[in-house]
Amino acid sequence: MSSAKLFTPLKVGAITATNRVFMAPLTRLRSIEPGDIPTPLMAEYYRQRASAGLIISEATQISAQAKGYAGAPGLHSDEQIAAWKKITQGVHAQGGHMAVQLWHTGRISHSSLQPGGQAPVAPSAINAGTRTSLRDENGQAIRVETSTPRALDTHEIPGIVNDFRLAIANAREAGFDLVELHSAHGYLLHQFLSPSSNHRTDQYGGSVENRARLVLEVVDAG
Repeated sequence: MSSAKLFTPLKVGAITATNRVFMAPLTRLRSIEPGDIPTPLMAEYYRQRASAGLIISEATQISAQAKGYAGAPGLHSDEQIAAWKKITQGVHAQGGHMAVQLWHTGRISHSSLQPGGQAPVAPSAINAGTRTSLRDENGQAIRVETSTPRALDTHEIPGIVNDFRLAIANAREAGFDLVELHSAHGYLLHQFLSPSSNHRTDQYGGSVENRARLVLEVVDAG
């Protein structure tokens, strides 16, 4: 793309970005715990970058169960919505636009991050064989092995879809201009899409159509 075109406006959905330089989502793990609440430092961080045509936020969990990293923000409580609203207002005041990237980390999590210390959830009970981030007693990041997940029961999956639906509604309330669904990099939606992590035999496993079913249901719910 020529530099002349790079700095021209681009219509994206209902907004018109002032230029075509978009900021990709970058996980910073700076939220307040407990509560997974965005901080004033995060507001300053995003406001400083408002000259981009569009900012896409760091990955943001749709529910307490969706959490996979200590310090990652959420968008499922009133306190989180209020904190994000201050961030989007700051970006808008500088003439920028902001999208939120929503995720459920699925098996890329640790039981200590889960409600009640339960196992993370996934399409199948297969350990990811990787690591995630916790905080030690001094608040410093430490890397630990992910916990072995439990497979979601079929009747639980509509609840996941509804959590995405509610988070999308919360994104509107918080003042985000757009929503991006994180469906890659080994997190829950990708776990359903991939035959290596999805060994289900119900309507959410097997064929490509079945493995894509959850993603499409989430899109329709939005």
